Amino acid sequence: MRTVAIDLGGTAVKLGVFEHGRVVVADEFTAVDGGIGLDEVGGRIDRLLDGEHADAVGIAVPGIVDPEASRLIAAHGKYAELHDLDLSAWSRTRFGCPAVVENDARAALIGELADGSARGEQDAVLIVLGTGIGTAAILDGRIVRGRHGHAGILGGHVTVDLDGPRCPCGNLGCAEALASTWALATDAAAGDLALGAALAARLAETGTIGIRDLVETRREPESAAILDRYLRAWAAVIVTQCHAFDPEVVVVTGGVMRAADVILPALRERVHADLWSSSFRPTFVTPDDPATSVLRGLAALAAHDLDPASTSTTDRTTKDGHDDR
Repeated sequence: MRTVAIDLGGTAVKLGVFEHGRVVVADEFTAVDGGIGLDEVGGRIDRLLDGEHADAVGIAVPGIVDPEASRLIAAHGKYAELHDLDLSAWSRTRFGCPAVVENDARAALIGELADGSARGEQDAVLIVLGTGIGTAAILDGRIVRGRHGHAGILGGHVTVDLDGPRCPCGNLGCAEALASTWALATDAAAGDLALGAALAARLAETGTIGIRDLVETRREPESAAILDRYLRAWAAVIVTQCHAFDPEVVVVTGGVMRAADVILPALRERVHADLWSSSFRPTFVTPDDPATSVLRGLAALAAHDLDPASTSTTDRTTKDGHDDR
């Protein structure tokens, strides 16, 4: 079976063609100014397929999804042209088969449940530390979606500072508005951060800075202070997820985890210290191949959607997924 996976990420679009659950060819390009042209996506997929047909298609979007209607409901500042567009119908017209559509963080978790760092787990949460902060959860073997598609994925918008700035989502003091890659770039550009010499030099050279720059300059007191504040915000998100879903495993992924040797131990220590006294202290893992988590999850979802009677590892997490909590 040949499956097409389309990950419409916050800053990049990733494409993959899978055969028998393994990626055989892939492509990636930058999403310019939060927009994406489906014609370009379709053309690139055609080149990847090289004359072959697709049996199933999976599409991930960085926002609220109506999986039954196959639509992106809301994604602040991203992909406005996709809002309320029937992506499954687009796929049927473009590739000859409908698509299963899912939030990108949920797809990433499904990918790690299928054949990655959380394989076989029944209770797990995921946090994506990238451009923003994404989350997802599986509870008793079922992906958490909720009645209106919002459950489990808004962990980055938990309030961590009552006096914090207003987030683009509308809430005040969100973790994402205080401790994400876009927040760091915004605050640095506005001159709202105290920067040490090394970090300031990087900002002057490139015009922007990211979390990796904080990690690499953490010997400067200014960078260390910013990084500590970010770690506290991320830990607060994970503690909230753990209190809500009581997971066995916490999957930490995203571009920030290029510095996993620094970030992961610090997060684990802080979360374990801050959890409710009787709460289970979950295992922390990070994917071996985080760049493909979403694509692998989409391939598993699309394959299951085509064959609901399958007994694959993800059958527990996807077959029951439409009977959501």
